[in-house]
Amino acid sequence: MGFRFFVAWKLDRREITMRIVHTDRVRDLVESLFRRAATDLPVDVESALLRAGDAEKGEMGRAILGELVENERIARREGIPICQDCGLAVLFMEVGQEVCFEGPGLMSAIDEGVRRAYVGGFLRKMSVQDPLYERKNTGDNTPAIVHSTIVPGEGLKLIAVPRGMGSENASGIEMLRPGDGEEGVVRSVLQTVGRLGANACPPLVVGVGIGANFEGAPLLAKRALLRSLGSRNPDPRYADLELRLLGQVNDLGIGPAGYGGTVTAMDVHVEFAPTHLAGLPVAVNLSCHACRHAEGSI
Repeated sequence: MGFRFFVAWKLDRREITMRIVHTDRVRDLVESLFRRAATDLPVDVESALLRAGDAEKGEMGRAILGELVENERIARREGIPICQDCGLAVLFMEVGQEVCFEGPGLMSAIDEGVRRAYVGGFLRKMSVQDPLYERKNTGDNTPAIVHSTIVPGEGLKLIAVPRGMGSENASGIEMLRPGDGEEGVVRSVLQTVGRLGANACPPLVVGVGIGANFEGAPLLAKRALLRSLGSRNPDPRYADLELRLLGQVNDLGIGPAGYGGTVTAMDVHVEFAPTHLAGLPVAVNLSCHACRHAEGSI
């Protein structure tokens, strides 16, 4: 159990309080979240699918969307995976600066949670140890891909994100020049979606990351997928850009499952960060209709 204790030294004449969290609790939460993410679609995503069914003008598209909704409901009811591609185990972790871990190593505990979820939950293992030559399956979907940030406080927040490769293979990054501006960003997003978006099991959720650098922009794009569908960026300029991109992506006509239609994307989310004065990185991370993720805290 987590609890507070007083450290036996002072800093700037103040006593420091820390909260201890045993890594077994992290392990158990990781297992629970990946099991839930694989079988239980978030409420906002299911609602977006229903809205897409109402908005789709094509008869085939409406039929496909109805089947997708039924698939999600069966998965939840039966406790079986939404998709046969149970994805790589991606974990976003926000660690309060007043948290101290005890027990087995944190990364080992996270991998053990993933192992228990995928082996014990009978989820398909998608991870191979050597990406180029032997490509031998690790057998338990480890190691996890962990993105951690330190935040104020004594909380610990985890978001489990199973990421299938159909969506990842359709994603991309482009290092634009500052002079390319908004039109360059729009062009880059539309080219990325138009190139392989039909293979990513639309209707899509499109995450766009603008700024940072070569590794930062894709992470912004992936984080953008975790926002509640229908939410807008708090900066009105980027909120307008999201709506513009959503309209133009849907004008591509790719449609549900790539068979044509008026709903190619359920939403487009844009996240941005400071960047170098000579650069304008733009990354696009696509998610299939099952934008799987599950969140929990300790």
